[in-house]
Amino acid sequence: MTIAPWSFSKIKAFEQCPKQFYHEKILKQYPVRESEAMLYGTHFHSAAEEYVKSGTPMPKRFDYAVKALDSLQAKQGKKLCEYKLGLTKDLEPCGFFDEDVWFRGIADLIILDNDIAWVVDYKTGKSARYADKGQLELMALATFKHFPEVTEVRAGLLFVVSKDLVKDTYKKKEEEQILWHKWLTNYEKMEAAAKNNVWNPRPSGLCKRHCAVTECAHNGRN
Repeated sequence: MTIAPWSFSKIKAFEQCPKQFYHEKILKQYPVRESEAMLYGTHFHSAAEEYVKSGTPMPKRFDYAVKALDSLQAKQGKKLCEYKLGLTKDLEPCGFFDEDVWFRGIADLIILDNDIAWVVDYKTGKSARYADKGQLELMALATFKHFPEVTEVRAGLLFVVSKDLVKDTYKKKEEEQILWHKWLTNYEKMEAAAKNNVWNPRPSGLCKRHCAVTECAHNGRN
C-alpha cells in the first residue's frame, strides 16, 4: 500500500482522522464533493493567477483583492504563479508528475529575487483565526530544494477576504534541517499506518455531521 506522493493536505487529513483518511484518500470510496466555498476558492485562484501573470482584469466579485495583489505585483523579482513543486524521496527536485515524485506542493505565487524568495498562498476563508503555518514551512522547504540559490523564504498566508496576512520567515542555514526532521517524522506516522494497515478512528465534533465514512462506529449517521 502506497501513500506517496504526500502533501500538506494529506498529512493534515491523516492527523484529523486516520480511518477517514484511509477510506477517502487510500480506498477513494468517498470522493470529496466540491462545495460552494471550494468552488469559489478555485475561481479566485484562477483569476489571481491570470491577474498577476498576464494582467487580466479581476472579475468584479474579486475586486476586494486587487490592492493586495497589486502590492505583490509591485515586488521586485521573477514571479511564478501556481508553481508546482515535486520532490523525490531523497529530497531532490523533480517534476510534479514524475514517476519518482514523493512529495507535492503548489505555491500560489513565488517571487524570486536573488537569494530571497517570497512564497504566498491565497486563502478565501472568512477568518485567519485557525491559520496553520505548516503549509508555509513545507512550501519554504520545497522552494529551497528547487531554487538552491535561495537562502531565505518570506512566506505568507494571504486571507484576501478578511485582509489578514499570516506570515513567517525561514532561513535555510538555520532551519532547513530542523523543519525536515519535523515533517519527515509526521510522514513516518502515516507510513507506519499504511505498512501495518492500522487506521484508528479519531473521534471529534466533526464525526456527527461532516464525515462520509459510515463504516465508522463514530459516524453521526449511525
